[in-house]
Amino acid sequence: MKKHILFVAAENDGIVDCKAGGMADVVRDVPRQIAAFGDDVSVITPSYGRLHHNSTPVKEFMFTYRGELQKAFLLENPGKKRIPGIRHYILHHPDFRPGDIAKIYFNDPDRPFYTDTLTFSLFGAAVAELMVSGILDPVDIVHLHDWHTSFLLMLREYHSRFTALKNIRMVYSIHNLAIQGIRPLDNDYGSLKAFFPEMEPDVDTIRDPRYHDCFNLMAVGIRLADAVHTVSPSYMEDIQKPSMPPGFIGGEGLEADLKDAARQGRLFGILNGCNYKGYSVPEAGRLFPDALKVTLKWLQMTEKKYKARFLAHTGEKLLGLIENPPKFICGSVARLTPQKFYFFKEDPSLMASLLEALEKRGGVFVVVGTGAPEYERLFRAMSRRHENFIFINGQSEEVIDGLYAGSDLYVMPSLFEPCGISQMLAMRNAQPCLVHYTGGLKDTVKHLETGFVFKGETLEAQKADFIKVFKEALEMYFNRKKQWKEIQKAASMERFTWEKSVASYYTQLYKLSRPKTT
Repeated sequence: MKKHILFVAAENDGIVDCKAGGMADVVRDVPRQIAAFGDDVSVITPSYGRLHHNSTPVKEFMFTYRGELQKAFLLENPGKKRIPGIRHYILHHPDFRPGDIAKIYFNDPDRPFYTDTLTFSLFGAAVAELMVSGILDPVDIVHLHDWHTSFLLMLREYHSRFTALKNIRMVYSIHNLAIQGIRPLDNDYGSLKAFFPEMEPDVDTIRDPRYHDCFNLMAVGIRLADAVHTVSPSYMEDIQKPSMPPGFIGGEGLEADLKDAARQGRLFGILNGCNYKGYSVPEAGRLFPDALKVTLKWLQMTEKKYKARFLAHTGEKLLGLIENPPKFICGSVARLTPQKFYFFKEDPSLMASLLEALEKRGGVFVVVGTGAPEYERLFRAMSRRHENFIFINGQSEEVIDGLYAGSDLYVMPSLFEPCGISQMLAMRNAQPCLVHYTGGLKDTVKHLETGFVFKGETLEAQKADFIKVFKEALEMYFNRKKQWKEIQKAASMERFTWEKSVASYYTQLYKLSRPKTT
């Protein structure tokens, strides 16, 4: 008999314009593999004030939030592809607004997680009501993704309206342990008591281990889920150890909870997969023309006006590269956060050294992304200072695909990495990667076999090894072509398939019979 699995997530790249990071790729690809195994999947996300416009109404319904009746709307989105067995749902409420990060999340530096918890507490209450009221088809498994969805676990455990949800297995995937969703228990509009005044939780179970007047939604996910999933085996090991920043990022204060989950047999490390069928490969040589086209388009957009001078500056660089192509291209695509680019922010001379080494070889470094304002400012300043640094300060699938296909070396200097999908996408296109020896990068890139790896016990040692290994990679590309091509071929032959990963989901996370694989 077919099973019905509900994915609850903040992002879903199975639909248009609902992606901020790698979690969206997972929420797109795993349902496709589940459908290929013959089961049904529903994926539900908030509307963010925009996703409902291209969706079909399903049901208007009422639910309780902040002690008052609220009206919300369930809609179905067609998705990027029509795939039998997959339904993409959008939950719309007037209070769901587009954030300033990928039109999803809000950047609240003075009140961390404040606006986002307003969104996701409301979202959790509405999803819980959809399930108990029978509006959604009966669900066998609920798969929750990161702290944004932990309200559903709390409502299941402590709210009298939702006790029936205890009969449904709920599993929880950690995509980024460092972002935890911490807010006050009481005495704030953005507090748990304000969200659900009628609920009486066990405060000790949901409390943050450091800030005792706050609850921690990442901790709630780890403590209350039936199974806890990390997106690589090495990251599962890393996060059971205490962090010693900046040299090592581990459990971020939740290592005791993770050890408890491991002892209880609830913690699993399953590597993310990558799609190897039916993906589009851009035409060779299109990276810089496509990037210029997108940059000119952004110049016409009102919300980009504050970046107009920088975009024009970038366009001039891109035009020059179209006329005189570089001899070597380094690429990097990521949200601009400490996780991804801490090394460059902490020590800008590190990037300057990289760019200097590239300049001697006629090479360029192209970074595509948006994120924390201080990182955007840093990269814009570096772009003005260095002619061979091209910062595409925006999100464009066309440019990102071109970079994965058109670069010679993919650079991924993550401070920590739960899994990483970027390195898999680059390797799929026969592009060697330079990565930090951490988390899922350890599980996917082998030094001098399928790519290049830097490491070190301290931050200074890691920075020194990064430049050393980078220069070794450059030297190999220009002087040892045969070895470079062997690494390219080995990288392209690696297969981190979703078929294998999702088969492990069935047996370890979902506690279902192992599906038949091809």
